[in-house]
Amino acid sequence: MIERMETGARMSRIVKHNGTIYLCGQVCKDANDTIVGQTTTMLEKVEALLVQAGSSKEHMLSATIYLKTMDDFAAMNEVWDAWVPAGHAPARACVQAPMARDVLLVEISVIAAECK
Repeated sequence: MIERMETGARMSRIVKHNGTIYLCGQVCKDANDTIVGQTTTMLEKVEALLVQAGSSKEHMLSATIYLKTMDDFAAMNEVWDAWVPAGHAPARACVQAPMARDVLLVEISVIAAECK
């Protein structure tokens, strides 16, 4: 069974299938913020969606992070490293990519397991 949550015409924010949770790409709350601020609020949104879906950041399986520029890699990682619980780092990729809006500096896509 596939369960879709917060579904619009273009995408669902959360899709659940066979105990796996897929989040659509998440960006920051304030696109005029620095990379630290954008990363912080982006991860807050991820955490809230995971909880809404019946999961947690301890249950993340993989994350793909998109950066507008690799110049922000170290600053983004400082926020990421403080946010990910010790011993629960997911498989992760980080790539440089054009953003949907020029002011966005970072976006993330997450796959997680449901909490049982």
